[in-house]
Order: sequence, then C-alpha cells, then structure tokens
Amino acid sequence: MPDSHPPATPPASVLAGMAVAALGGLSIAGIYSWSGGTLGIPCLLRSTTGLACPFCGTTRMVAALLHGDLTSALLFNAPVLVAATVAGYVWMSWVLERHGNRRLRLPRPRLTPVGRHRLTGALIGLAVVFMVVRNLPWEPFTVLGA
Repeated sequence: MPDSHPPATPPASVLAGMAVAALGGLSIAGIYSWSGGTLGIPCLLRSTTGLACPFCGTTRMVAALLHGDLTSALLFNAPVLVAATVAGYVWMSWVLERHGNRRLRLPRPRLTPVGRHRLTGALIGLAVVFMVVRNLPWEPFTVLGA
C-alpha cells in the first residue's frame, strides 16, 4: 500500500527516530538528575581539551527543565534550548500533518532545497561562533561556558 502522507513530511521512520532520540535525551537527563549529577555522559572534547563544545551543558539544561527551572536551563545552553524547542514544534507539525489532523494544523515554514542548504550552513556557522565565544576567557563571555 503506498504511503499517503504529504511529500513535505518525513517518513514515519524518521519521525519515530526523532521521538526515540528525544526520549533517550530525556532519559539521560533524568538519570543525571536522579543521581545528583554523578551519572552522565561527559563531553569528549571538553574532557580532552578543556574547551566547551556547542552542546556542553545540554544534559544539565534538560535536567533543569525537568525540575521546572527555565532560568538555569537557559544559562546551561540557551542555543540548544531554542533549537530543541523549534525542532519539537516542527516535529509536532509533521506528525499532525501526517495523520491528517484538520482541526489542529500548526503553521510552519516550507523551505526549498536551496533554503535548507543555506539554513544548514548558517546553523553550523552559528554553532562554531557560539563555541568560540563561549570559550573566551573574558567577561561577559565566561558566563556562556557550561
């Protein structure tokens, strides 16, 4: 039987994979929080070089969110929090669109392949800039270090 989802939505396997990845991240943050910060996955870059990568602080960010502490979550890693919120919104819009929900349809941008390519390049560039800035040893940049 052919797949009847609109071509603008990813296949069900991709949507399921995104959900599994999100649940895995929540599980890791939950274990980190439950253990009082003793169990977690260390950042390989930070462990070997001492530099904070663009994702450093994400586990603590999610653990703070699980405790309802948005301020701490923003301090741990604001760019990832914003990106995860946008990704969750887009995922939900894809799921609703895929399952034909006519009553609740979330608006979302539709990007051309060129637009996707440019967005990917811009996000990678922003991640590199964030990594450099958060590792600068001067105020106010030291606040960004996870």
